[in-house]
Amino acid sequence: MSDTPVKHQSTVAFYGQAVASFSIAMAATAVGIYQLDTNAWVRAFLAIAVLYLVTSAFTLAKVIRDRQEAGQLISRVDQARLEKLLAEHDPFEKI
Repeated sequence: MSDTPVKHQSTVAFYGQAVASFSIAMAATAVGIYQLDTNAWVRAFLAIAVLYLVTSAFTLAKVIRDRQEAGQLISRVDQARLEKLLAEHDPFEKI
């Protein structure tokens, strides 16, 4: 078990693209809701719906990431157990 854990980190360009994409999408949606030809209650309802959608998307992404990381941890524990068993096994030992 001399392996060091590998940290998966996205590049600065990917991070910047993700932030820019999110910002542009939120700004375009806000402008679209603001420009709707309807009363303020409908616009407020749509704005709240968009905010709820964004927060639930972030929560879903976090849950999926956490589940994946937990699966990787369990896999690493199983791998360590297997390596320990193989290291302790002596095929020439008399029974």
